[in-house]
Amino acid sequence: MKPKFKIKLQYDKKNNIWAAIAIILAVVMYVTIDFSIVALIAYGFLYYLVKSLHLELDDRCPWLWTLILFIGGSCLTTFSIQYMLLDPENFTRTTYEKLFLNVLCCLIVYFVVQIFTNNSGLTCIIAHVSLLSFGFVDYFVYLFRGNEFTFSDIRSIGTGLSVAGNYKLQLNDRGVYVIFLAALFIAFVRKWHVRFTGKIQMRVISVMAIALSCVIIAANAYDVNTETWEQKGTYRNGYLLNYVLGIRDSFISAPEGYSKDKIKELEKTYQSDKKDYSTTNEKAKNPTIIAIMNESFSDLSVLGDLQTNMPLTPFIDSLKENTTKGYALSSVFGAKTPNSEWEFMSGNSMAFLPMGSVVYQQYISDTPTTIVSNLKDDGYTCIAMHPYYETGWSRNLVYPHIGFDEMHFIDYFDQTKILREYITDQELYDKIIKRYENRKNNEKLFFMGITMQNHGGYTETYDNFPENYYKVGRSYTDANQYLSLVHESDEAVKNLISYFSKVDDPVEIIFFGDHQPSLNSNFYPILNGKGLTGLTEDELEKLYTVPFFIWTNYDTPEETVDITSLDYLSTMALERAGIELPAYNKFLADMQEVVPAINSRGYYSKSKGCYLHIDEAEGEEKEWIEKYHMLQYNSMFDKKNRSSFFFPYNLKSK
Repeated sequence: MKPKFKIKLQYDKKNNIWAAIAIILAVVMYVTIDFSIVALIAYGFLYYLVKSLHLELDDRCPWLWTLILFIGGSCLTTFSIQYMLLDPENFTRTTYEKLFLNVLCCLIVYFVVQIFTNNSGLTCIIAHVSLLSFGFVDYFVYLFRGNEFTFSDIRSIGTGLSVAGNYKLQLNDRGVYVIFLAALFIAFVRKWHVRFTGKIQMRVISVMAIALSCVIIAANAYDVNTETWEQKGTYRNGYLLNYVLGIRDSFISAPEGYSKDKIKELEKTYQSDKKDYSTTNEKAKNPTIIAIMNESFSDLSVLGDLQTNMPLTPFIDSLKENTTKGYALSSVFGAKTPNSEWEFMSGNSMAFLPMGSVVYQQYISDTPTTIVSNLKDDGYTCIAMHPYYETGWSRNLVYPHIGFDEMHFIDYFDQTKILREYITDQELYDKIIKRYENRKNNEKLFFMGITMQNHGGYTETYDNFPENYYKVGRSYTDANQYLSLVHESDEAVKNLISYFSKVDDPVEIIFFGDHQPSLNSNFYPILNGKGLTGLTEDELEKLYTVPFFIWTNYDTPEETVDITSLDYLSTMALERAGIELPAYNKFLADMQEVVPAINSRGYYSKSKGCYLHIDEAEGEEKEWIEKYHMLQYNSMFDKKNRSSFFFPYNLKSK
């Protein structure tokens, strides 16, 4: 039997009142944010038209009308959120597949509300307004800090509310359009009267629809990464799906075989450990320790034959005396700098976390045990310097947890000292030197410097930056710009070390790149003959390889390290500083002898002489990786049983 559906216009004096109220609200919008008068008139007309509609729905098929309304409402909700959050150039970047998954996320909310209301129209109003409000939360959070609102932010919502009064709420025209569209939608669904006589049947079908939607989302988003940088999550995944992925990534399962007793066994091993891990010929007495993580600094010759018109890094290449140098595995390529920062400071690895996750924005809510906490325990003043905005990767929230005594961001630096659009490495180093010169008597200093000079992209041309270095033969403009930047970094390092080589007090400098740059994809076949696809595990890991060195102005052994990883560097730095290793760093030093390098892609197997996936590990290598995984899980996620021996500072919340 064919379902009946009638729609007609019906005059009602009450509609004049409602239309007048709607127009008054629209006029307020026009006055406060200079809204388009044409859109204002169109809205008033459409609102009156919708209020004049009269719908007659066949009571025999409530599920048909409900399904039409819910699907249409979910599409509208998804569109409204995306439209409100994204600039026009980014609005069309989300794929249809991702948009479909976002619609399913909305549909789940609609059916959940339906279980409680048994009223399709009321369900649409509650679900649409709730999800739209959620989108507005992200809209204002992004305005405040430059990153999206994620599931992990719920834990710090109190802090956010406490400072919200310091910000001015400002709505753009897209937000106003979405509000007007919501008003039209609400006016329409109030005409859509659908009720179910069989509540149990309605709830069962709703639960089935929810379950089916969840299965489809899970199957299609299994290998989709959560995006947390600026608005990448919204235009790559869609905001609602990206938020759901954040929930997924927040629940980390314990490694197989994990238990409190296993951690106790490891504690006993290192409680009785009397091994001397220091590598200094004579103990350095409280050296100033300077760690430099250089943005996108790399040696592209690891990918293949890179011939340049002039040597790119002659000074760094010349370092030998009192220098440990070589290559380290990073867990990221082209982006997500803070993961490298976190691996260095904590000694933990992205190998055991979801691909695409960002620790700073997802997993830090208390005080982690890091090189910062260890040095503070030794009486060091710990200073973070980053010549960019403090909100980048939520450093303004994370650094206080880590325990830095001083934090300096873009306003601290001379913003006339720039190359292209970013503050130079040299300006950062000058500020480090200035703080060193202004130190108090007997003040021990640790610097964590994060540069910005070499940040991508590399396609624009700049009057303030001559590109004098380039690849010989066929190349690409972005690659040549990058190579010229690398040389500028080498010059700045030369000046930094030249200064500290002349001071009497002991100084240690740790320098490493955070990741390789992301360049024109056509450039890579010139180097490795393949490009970025079809690579073996060994070839792939070369894309994650960055140079490092540890230099001291006091006697330390000269050493060349073929390969290590960023999670080991802080331990190596403490060894060469003559500082007694904390228990966790002793574990890392021992593990490094068996598993010399590990990252998010895999690890280097000494026994087989090649890179392997972690699940391919065997024998002693497997045992060490499993213990490492357990300790990291204990450190980050098992708050109830966290080891005070390995991770004492995680127990203190600031």
